[in-house]
Amino acid sequence: MERRLAIKQILFMAGGMALLPSCLRDSGKSSIALDNIDVSLDQEHLLAEISETIIPETKTPGAKSLNLHLFTLKMLDDCYEKEDQKLFFDGLDELQDRADAQFSRSFQKLTVPEREQLLVGIEKDEQAPAAIKKFYDIMKSKTIEGYMSSKYVMTNLIVWELVPGRWNPYYAVKSA
Repeated sequence: MERRLAIKQILFMAGGMALLPSCLRDSGKSSIALDNIDVSLDQEHLLAEISETIIPETKTPGAKSLNLHLFTLKMLDDCYEKEDQKLFFDGLDELQDRADAQFSRSFQKLTVPEREQLLVGIEKDEQAPAAIKKFYDIMKSKTIEGYMSSKYVMTNLIVWELVPGRWNPYYAVKSA
């Protein structure tokens, strides 16, 4: 009987050792695995708020609930060059600086109209630094791309018809 008890305890211990690394994950790191960029948890939350400002939640889920900020980070990590990645994070820092200078608060503490005003100001500013323009361009385009290719949109909002589509027998044909 003691052999069975020893084997059972060894198996429990091996299972605990297998699960231990997932329990000891660094709490200040991003929630997804990225190969080329290093993102803190605060930056991830800031990106979530920015993407939620771009596509807010209405009757349909917003960018934050669809995790579009994680899509943006993954696309930035996989598809962009080092220079663009550096410009993206420099632009993120400049956005925080603009929020502090313009409203005396961080972006996350701004109200929704103030966030919209700040982002529209960046979009319309012709003399904005290259870093903040690059950041905003990547963030907006990848947020929209992620939304349009999300499971929610593709299953609930876009009606898919089998190729070649429906046949309309009453379509007027012009003579040649």
